[in-house]
Amino acid sequence: MTLALGGVVFAGAVLPGILKAVGSSSHFRRYKKSGIKNALGNLKRRKLIDIISEQNGRVKVILTNKGKKRVKEFTMDNLAIAKPKKWDEKWRVVIFDIPTQPKQLNIARAALREKIKELGFHKLQKSVWIYPYPCEDEILLVGEIFEVSKFIEILTVEKLLHEAKIKASFNLK
Repeated sequence: MTLALGGVVFAGAVLPGILKAVGSSSHFRRYKKSGIKNALGNLKRRKLIDIISEQNGRVKVILTNKGKKRVKEFTMDNLAIAKPKKWDEKWRVVIFDIPTQPKQLNIARAALREKIKELGFHKLQKSVWIYPYPCEDEILLVGEIFEVSKFIEILTVEKLLHEAKIKASFNLK
């Protein structure tokens, strides 16, 4: 039995301890097949994976779209922005203009705002946030998860009018 790498990572995220069972080499010999079968069955019932039997007797586990979404959610829950040792003296300005209607977009806007705060951004103005370190990938991931990427712009800025005040708020020299 083999598992696709994404399935192994996903299973580990959803079912703590399954990575220990799978091991880095994906060999299951020393583990109870019933435990692995039950874990995979649970993921299949929740429509997070598809299990495909191949002609060579192997079984392939593939993430469904719902499973991929859950992986992204798990990733976002543990998302952090790496801070380089030395600041590149550039600001990342995140701007978003997300409609308040329909209600789903309004909820996504509030969730995006909360995640941006959680990541350490400082508010410049309404829907304008600033951060001193590269963060484009993380913001795009958050936007993709909330399905609002098309409403987000990320600017890289070298100089700000009130830079000293903003530097101080981030404890930068």
